[in-house]
Amino acid sequence: MTLKFTKAERSKAKLRMALTAVSYGGKTLSSLLIAKGMGGRTAVIDTENGSASLYADHELLEGFEYDVLEMCAPYSPSRYVEAIKAAEQAGYDNIIVDSLSHAWSGDGGMLSKVDQHNEKVSNSGWRKMSPEQNKLLDAVSGSKSHVIVTMRDKTEYSYEKNSDGKIEPKKIGLSPIQRPDIEYEFTVVLDLNRDHMATVSKDRTNIFDKDSVFLLTEQTGRDLKAWLDTGKKAVPKCARCLRSGTVTESVEDERNDSGFDLCGPCLEAYVAKKVNVQEQDNKE
Repeated sequence: MTLKFTKAERSKAKLRMALTAVSYGGKTLSSLLIAKGMGGRTAVIDTENGSASLYADHELLEGFEYDVLEMCAPYSPSRYVEAIKAAEQAGYDNIIVDSLSHAWSGDGGMLSKVDQHNEKVSNSGWRKMSPEQNKLLDAVSGSKSHVIVTMRDKTEYSYEKNSDGKIEPKKIGLSPIQRPDIEYEFTVVLDLNRDHMATVSKDRTNIFDKDSVFLLTEQTGRDLKAWLDTGKKAVPKCARCLRSGTVTESVEDERNDSGFDLCGPCLEAYVAKKVNVQEQDNKE
């Protein structure tokens, strides 16, 4: 397949946003406020014991309706993929994943699946399970909906002097509980403190002041939507070709089982491989 360079032009895009925070940092409410500002239908994949539903009558969300899928353990990446695909197929404009941390460290998440595999086959857990994690990240980055994920921060306490000069513990966030390089998957990553104030960790939109501390509001969603809608209409690209560094101008209408667009040759190869696997299974 011939490699082709094209003129760089910013296209309309879908939001890929991550909110990280320590406990009680306001991840859920902030994500709902942003979705309200962006408009459209919103689905929440809730692994936080129904916390999203607690805000259904919040004064800041007046007039905003959203649907919730309460997910319990096991929190395997494949179940997240299934939920994201279901939300897409139901036509939701915005998908909130609250939180993505359970897919990593929760019961049935990546870490536990790796440990379980290593107990049976020594030191091969990461090689075996990494493709499942990659499919989850592909589902987030390749979604046809706007996606906002929340992640818990690993926390520890520092000891600082208060206004009275006394030493007291202060909880601080360190890094999100997920794969170490997770921030690469998002256009915007914001960190929330216990006062619900945000700081910028990553921002490709240039909407946010990187040196300021600010509150996330419904207006934040409006500003993001305006930026995302600026530019030429995006042309669907083949997910498999993009991974190999090749840009395909158009794709087939069909999609593979992971929900990603494929060009004609890649779709043909995918179907052939799937048929071959099924035939092998039947022989066994």
